Amino acid sequence: MGGWWQRWRSRQEARVLARRAIPEALWARTLERFPFLAARSAEDLAALRRLATLFLDRKEFSGANGLVVTDEMAVAIAAQACLPVLRLGLHAYDDFVGIVVHPAEVLARRVVTDEDGVVHHYDEVLAGEAMEGGPVMLSWADVSEAGDLAQWGYNVVIHEFVHKLDMADGQADGMPPLPDRTSRQQWRSVIEPAYEAFCREVDLGLETFLDPYGSEAIEEFFPVAAEAFFVAPQAFRRHHPELYTLFAGYFRQDPAAGAG
Repeated sequence: MGGWWQRWRSRQEARVLARRAIPEALWARTLERFPFLAARSAEDLAALRRLATLFLDRKEFSGANGLVVTDEMAVAIAAQACLPVLRLGLHAYDDFVGIVVHPAEVLARRVVTDEDGVVHHYDEVLAGEAMEGGPVMLSWADVSEAGDLAQWGYNVVIHEFVHKLDMADGQADGMPPLPDRTSRQQWRSVIEPAYEAFCREVDLGLETFLDPYGSEAIEEFFPVAAEAFFVAPQAFRRHHPELYTLFAGYFRQDPAAGAG
């Protein structure tokens, strides 16, 4: 059965790539707009274009608050969303279909019950949100500025889609699904001390390369660090060499190797 399914999927993908490939001119504009994409090798870019084409075929985009999602917007999101799974495969995103794009940040109403049973209501400003088993929400204002924001290690698309990878084992805990106990132990042995050290720096008011938002919880630290790994890889490697090595092994990529 597995062989039949794989052959069927391969035929379907071939049809999509033949009929709905991202046009050359549109792909070129996307790379020009986001230099951290253009910095990748020719081999990586060919694989990324292929994966982004399949991503666009499988996902459904919708605009909120009157926003019309154009081809350029969809391709920009698809290309960035596919970076984390360039070597892992699109199956990592199989748990959802919808991508909701808002013109700008969204004010979300939150309700939280603390340990004493007291209910707290507050508003949270969101540039993006990944819902477990549900859609991904993105602010187009943040997505569109990703090329300029890369120098700060910031990328909302990568952040939210790495959340999806983290959630793939049923919980967001700062550790994606890993093949065995040894791999999980190694992951914890690197990311937990890095997170604790980062939190101490934030608490002391020190300037950090990574967004201080990553100190909120380790499940936020992972995607915050992953953003920098992909869009500012050389700087990330200088500041967090052990994390860089850990991520390079998990994502099966070495983005600093080709970054200028």
